[in-house]
Amino acid sequence: MNRLSSTSGDNAPRSHPRCIVLALLAGVGAAPVFAAEAAPVLNPVVVTGSRVEAESFDLPFSVDVVDMARVRAGNLGVNASEALTGIPGLVVQNRQNYAQDLQISIRGFGARSAFGVRGVKLIADGIPASNPDGQGQAATFNLDVAERIEVLRGPFSTIYGNHAGGVIQLFSRDPKGTPSVRGGALAGSWGTTRIGVGSEGEKDGVGYLLDASRFDTDGYRDHSAATREQAFAKLNFAPDADSRLTLTASGLRQPDTEDPLGLTWATYRRDPRATESVAKTFDTRKRIDHLQGGATYERRFGDDRLQLVAYAGQRSVTQYQSIPAGPQANPRHSGGVIDFDRDFHGVGARWIGRRELGPGKLTFTAGIDVDRSEDDRQGFENFIGTTLGVKGRLRRDEMDTVTSIDPYVQTAWEQGAWQWTAGLRHSRVKFDVDDDYLANGDDSGALTFRETTPALGVVYKLSPALNFYGSAARGFETPTMTELAYSGAGGAAGFNFGLEPATSTQLELGVKAFVGDNTRLNAAIFQVRTDNELVVESSSGGRTVFKNAGTTLRRGVELALDSEFSPNWRARLSVTRLQAIYDETFVTGSGTAAKTIADGRRLPGIPALSAYAELEWIPVGGIAAALEALYRSKMYVEDTNTERAAPAHALANLRFTAEQKSGPWTFNEMLRLDNLFDREHVASVIVGDGNGRFYEPGPERSWYAGVRASYRF
Repeated sequence: MNRLSSTSGDNAPRSHPRCIVLALLAGVGAAPVFAAEAAPVLNPVVVTGSRVEAESFDLPFSVDVVDMARVRAGNLGVNASEALTGIPGLVVQNRQNYAQDLQISIRGFGARSAFGVRGVKLIADGIPASNPDGQGQAATFNLDVAERIEVLRGPFSTIYGNHAGGVIQLFSRDPKGTPSVRGGALAGSWGTTRIGVGSEGEKDGVGYLLDASRFDTDGYRDHSAATREQAFAKLNFAPDADSRLTLTASGLRQPDTEDPLGLTWATYRRDPRATESVAKTFDTRKRIDHLQGGATYERRFGDDRLQLVAYAGQRSVTQYQSIPAGPQANPRHSGGVIDFDRDFHGVGARWIGRRELGPGKLTFTAGIDVDRSEDDRQGFENFIGTTLGVKGRLRRDEMDTVTSIDPYVQTAWEQGAWQWTAGLRHSRVKFDVDDDYLANGDDSGALTFRETTPALGVVYKLSPALNFYGSAARGFETPTMTELAYSGAGGAAGFNFGLEPATSTQLELGVKAFVGDNTRLNAAIFQVRTDNELVVESSSGGRTVFKNAGTTLRRGVELALDSEFSPNWRARLSVTRLQAIYDETFVTGSGTAAKTIADGRRLPGIPALSAYAELEWIPVGGIAAALEALYRSKMYVEDTNTERAAPAHALANLRFTAEQKSGPWTFNEMLRLDNLFDREHVASVIVGDGNGRFYEPGPERSWYAGVRASYRF
């Protein structure tokens, strides 16, 4: 059985039944675009979920690998959405707003996040990119240096603890070979430019990887300009034949990133590029400075190994919001300017062993993760007198600390045609609030959540080309520190220490098959039932209060097909059908603002159908072309489903690449056309926005062109 060819459903956005057919007939495809890469592996080796190297075909859960060499070739290298759009079960909404980052949800987890990523665990080179409370930032992912991204969905994501509705893990390249240097530049629509330089190689047993880039854009919408500067460094050492030490450091800087906010439906229909007046009135914007470093060490003891990780970092954010002065007159209000300095650090240790057990082989893992973040958080009025959009009086001053301690064990036993996998994790997440602003009362307090999350999976290998699997798990999701921040009517009662974590039971059945030598099929059906789902109780005056609702139900089907049906043609298809509903009636708000959310209402921010298809042409001669098509059905924007849903849309993108080599030089060129047919569409939604500004428009037809050169000594 030849298990080499296209990727296993790695890199795909979304489409619709009719769109899929049209896309494939039209040559729907998304290729790398800087070069015609070698055919990727249909059965890649992964570590996410199993924690040890294993072929994805033989695992009892859904896990996909994105080949980042292909992604880098034909994209801007700015947003993780460039790599993740086509993974089945995953919805990536590019807000076109660099002040708020991407919105990423997996099987519906994370869809309600108003900023950043929650409900999905983010990891880069073994270091969490999510805080212990579950809030993460995909912007910290450096796509220039990534070798691959692994995406885990389903029950076994719960073995990563709190907020693990899914896991997205980035792995940077290991520098090898003779030293090289590279540089590149691109430009395109909406005042977009990006430049980057880098160097990597190995000398005298030390591998190094260095990268720096700057991205600038005026933004598709008014008041959405942004600058993003990133830097990355990696050093690899081999102290002896049985050990390896890796040091990494990375930084992200976004000075005065403009925030266009969402639009009402009326404004969107009038002018998708507009902003509501309050965005300019208060000059809504955000500044981000992020720096972190980490070390990983691995030592082998025969078939066993010890893995250690330690990291630390600092993140500073200042954000100017559009909250009017009136609501800030409330003594409990914390103002319209958020200002915090976060110190975070953690350690992890893991022992992995392999043994013969009876007629089979046993792999076992035991470890512990300890993570901590400390926010020195302040709030200020966003006005001085009649001048708006400036930092005024202090209204909040506290130290917010979140600590998680998670021991876990995991085993896999393979015997004949059967493979059993089990995992158990005990999570303890503690929230501490030390309030130093006492003019409006003392909100100090502490809250601790404890949960044990088991997972069990089985694979039956009917033949070398056909595997059936099933898995089940318990999971949980604590409130984030932001969701705990307010309680009572209008958020007037301080921290919401009455919130409980949401708990879920997840089930998945699937099949993985090789069809001939050059095609792989993955299909899965799943169900997630969640108790104590966290929902918006009220949202007004810039304060959002959360509560625990009743039960929610998510049921779905995922399909991924990957094929290299000739030496010059590759095709990829992914389809997700997801029913995400409230399974129990509940009431939000109080008095005249009370709303009844009926059983059967759809969870907002989650499309019922999403699909993606691509067709890639790779002729001889270093030139590649590809067309991709994606579809997303309508999305409701709030719990009652009565506000205007974001309409369904279908988009097509076209990419070209070329490569030339001359001695030690390699040159690459790319041209990219997004939204080829110039479709007006809502790219993302802000779930439950209290001002009715739910809609974030996507760009019209856009073009980008770039060149890159590298020299190997």
